[in-house]
Amino acid sequence: MLTLFVDYTIAKVTIGAVLLGIISGVLGSFAVLRQQSLLGDTLSHAALPGVCIGFIIAGTREMASLMAGALATGILAALAVLVITRRSRLKTDAALGITLSVSFAIGVVLLTYIQGTGNASQGGLDSFLFGQAAAILRHDLWIMAGITFAALALVTALWKEFKLVVFDPSFAAAMGLPVVALETLLTVMIALAVIVGLQMVGVVLMASMVIAPATAARQWHERLGPMVVSAAAIGVTAGVVGALISAQGQGLATGPLIVLCAAVLVAISLLFAPRRGLVEEAVERWRGRRQLEDRQVLSTLYGLARRHQDPRFSAERGFVDAYYGVRTRKALEALHAQGLVDRFRAEPDEAEYWELTEAGVEEAERLLADIKGRRA
Repeated sequence: MLTLFVDYTIAKVTIGAVLLGIISGVLGSFAVLRQQSLLGDTLSHAALPGVCIGFIIAGTREMASLMAGALATGILAALAVLVITRRSRLKTDAALGITLSVSFAIGVVLLTYIQGTGNASQGGLDSFLFGQAAAILRHDLWIMAGITFAALALVTALWKEFKLVVFDPSFAAAMGLPVVALETLLTVMIALAVIVGLQMVGVVLMASMVIAPATAARQWHERLGPMVVSAAAIGVTAGVVGALISAQGQGLATGPLIVLCAAVLVAISLLFAPRRGLVEEAVERWRGRRQLEDRQVLSTLYGLARRHQDPRFSAERGFVDAYYGVRTRKALEALHAQGLVDRFRAEPDEAEYWELTEAGVEEAERLLADIKGRRA
């Protein structure tokens, strides 16, 4: 595996994947917490017309001009969303959908126009739709690294302000913070993250890289700091693993593999994360049902004891089974393990009988008191 990194192209792609994972995880966390998951999709599609405009102005596929154009149109798209939501009655999702479709349509038109000009430098320009990681050059990596570290520096410098704006913008405004300016800056930084990933995963799939690492990290953490760090680590893992799988496969595109790796990590997080994972939730529901069944059987034994005015009244298990219409052995065994009921047989070949212990009587009375209290 280590021999793969000796290859110059693979090393470049891996470094690019690491940078993409870091910036996507960090900035995507703010997008997810602001409930703007569609924002990454909108900005990535809005970057396509910028790439085309940058190519038209520069006349060549120079990465700096393409990224500058993508940043400009991404910022314009973000501002358009803000204006639509603040100046009209449309909700954020409608504004994002409109901006996304219009921007992408303009980008496709411009891309078709460029392909019709006959400019020899246009070759590979359409790779920005789905990414072409192998085409990354060394100076492209320097640009990506500069954008990544600039974004990280801004997040570090304005950490408290961003945190307050994300979780309680009303309180932030009451403290005198420029909420609109901070939200705009966050949006611009997310646009920067999109730009970093354009050549790696492309316009169409970049939205997944903005959202997936943060979504996975959110399942594991309740606090913003650990979530951001985990999101960056998940993004880096997905990027590196996807790049290495692409290097070992024949004709496998790097961008889609990176996104698929991120999706696998999201699926693992959704299933197995503590407190939020679907598996733990299913186990807790099963335990809750079992405890409810146990308490119902306990209440039944207590009711029989009260009816017979004998706290040590013994009930045959077959009678309890008939009352519920199902076998209650597991529930009785669980109650016995907790010391709430006792089991005995008058003769070895006779039926099982169960009776409440003193602890069982106290527990049943406590349950009934709780039920009466909730009804009151």
